Amino acid sequence: MDPSTSIPLFCYLLPPYFYFQLLLMRKLFLFICSLMAFHTQGQNLVTFFEQSQGKGSPPYLEIINWWKKMDAASPKVKMLTMGPTDAGYPLHLVIVSADGDFNIASLRKKDKRIVFVNNGIHPGEPDGIDASMLLVRDIATNKYRLPDNVVLAFIPVYNIGGCLNRSPNYRVDQDGPIEKGFRGNSQNLDLNRDFIKCDSKDARSFTEIFHLLDPDVFVDNHVSDGADYQHIMTLLVSQHNKLGGPMGEYMNKDFEPGLFRLMKEKGYDLVPYVNSFNDTPESGWSEYWDSPRYSSGYATLWNCFAFVPETHMLKPYDMRVKSTYALMQSFIEFTATNSATIKRLKVEQANHELNDSKMPIAWTLDRSKYSEVTYKGFQAGRKNSEISGLPRLYYDRTKPFEQKVKFYNYYEPKTWIEKPVAYVIPQGWWKILDLLRLNKVEMRQLSKDTIIEVQVYRIDDYKSNPRQYEMHHPNSDVKISSSLEKRSFRKGDYYIPTRQAACRFLVETLEPQAEDSYFAWNFFDAILGQKEGVSDYVFEETAVDYLKQHPEIKAKLEERKQSDTGFAKSPRAQLNFVYQNSPYFEPDYLRYPVCRLLR
Repeated sequence: MDPSTSIPLFCYLLPPYFYFQLLLMRKLFLFICSLMAFHTQGQNLVTFFEQSQGKGSPPYLEIINWWKKMDAASPKVKMLTMGPTDAGYPLHLVIVSADGDFNIASLRKKDKRIVFVNNGIHPGEPDGIDASMLLVRDIATNKYRLPDNVVLAFIPVYNIGGCLNRSPNYRVDQDGPIEKGFRGNSQNLDLNRDFIKCDSKDARSFTEIFHLLDPDVFVDNHVSDGADYQHIMTLLVSQHNKLGGPMGEYMNKDFEPGLFRLMKEKGYDLVPYVNSFNDTPESGWSEYWDSPRYSSGYATLWNCFAFVPETHMLKPYDMRVKSTYALMQSFIEFTATNSATIKRLKVEQANHELNDSKMPIAWTLDRSKYSEVTYKGFQAGRKNSEISGLPRLYYDRTKPFEQKVKFYNYYEPKTWIEKPVAYVIPQGWWKILDLLRLNKVEMRQLSKDTIIEVQVYRIDDYKSNPRQYEMHHPNSDVKISSSLEKRSFRKGDYYIPTRQAACRFLVETLEPQAEDSYFAWNFFDAILGQKEGVSDYVFEETAVDYLKQHPEIKAKLEERKQSDTGFAKSPRAQLNFVYQNSPYFEPDYLRYPVCRLLR
């Protein structure tokens, strides 16, 4: 018999007064035991960061073991094992819920806002890894109260491969921690360029987590490079014109300023991410353009308020972690206070996108508009380099200053597309279809062979990056022409309506002119190569007959000869011109395979 949970039988023979006194004593004893047990667990929950006096960040396995202990110690914390990564370890997801409910569907029914925090996408920038441990422990021990209407979700370490690859030599310019992880993952990919193309298992698992949570607010913790200044924390927000609609206006006028006020109350002078690398910041800078390849740009496609905190690399590590902690508190507090508004705006934004007949897919900076921010910098100067003997930049920390600077944070749409009713994709493009499934896109297969009138794009021109970028040679400056055609589609090809939650994602990945479209990331490059050709001496006679029957092509050939001397001197080029303008030429060359249904 366990004396801590039972009362001996003879006690029941005592008078009622003494019996109830024993019951009270037993409850007090159990309460004291639970406090002692939690105190013992709390001692085990001291972080590596604290043990190192704010100078170190833990190795990967220690991070996960710490979170396992936190899960065991607190009913408010649950760590889930999620999908695989290139490193061979699974991603983990930590959910922090004040009422101990960790079921996402249930939490949505309770009308709670979900704040999703991603840590360690660049493991050399581990501030969020340590700040998240401190924050969640303080929530678990009631040192910091998590509002009832907010649930937190954390990825403890996203880039596991980079976190396992530790060295004191990485990020040599950065002031701590003592050892840092590496930027590249286990494929040497920068995961903050992989959210659309999903070349890594890491990104695929992240995508599944993102759609499971469907977060209201997304935070991806980083550390900045670039200029030297006084600010400990800077903040990159999803660009408000690109976010667009009611959410874009709220981001610009309420959410971002609200975070600045909350951080000011906590003793931090927040400033927009200092996007200044080729000039000193006091001349002003433009807002960072977070296209969908980046985490915040990806989140924007799903009507989520997205932020990238960037602590300053030259500030001591403990200061950076504490500022990250304070900013995460600010996200929680703003979200809790404005929960109903955030929920309403997300619904309005979705309806806005569903009902719009046109959507922008490319933007340009408008330098005629700007806001002003208070910038606290150090005076910059030039002095001769001891290496080259030539002038080089330096910052004088003995000469701090404060001034208003121009912040160019307005972008105008430069390319609009008419939103189709649906896209139709032949089943052979299964890599694209797999990525759409991963993103929970609603689509159905044709039940029989069908002829459909669709808008068809042809790729008229493009530029391909001559050097690899994240395992690709991205296409840009895409020029297209279009025509209405009756196309034959086979049973099993895919019909994808745009009237769905994935509306914006579909437009910005399937329209070839969009900067992070699947065409831009080379998924359709097979159409850019001609597959068939002709034997000159055989086709020559066929071409002569064809030109006799089609004088309009003969006229185009002569015009080209007159305008292009190189072409005029090349029999092969002229014969190929006739071939390409004849019905014998392959129709799929430069024909974009994703078709648009306009009505």
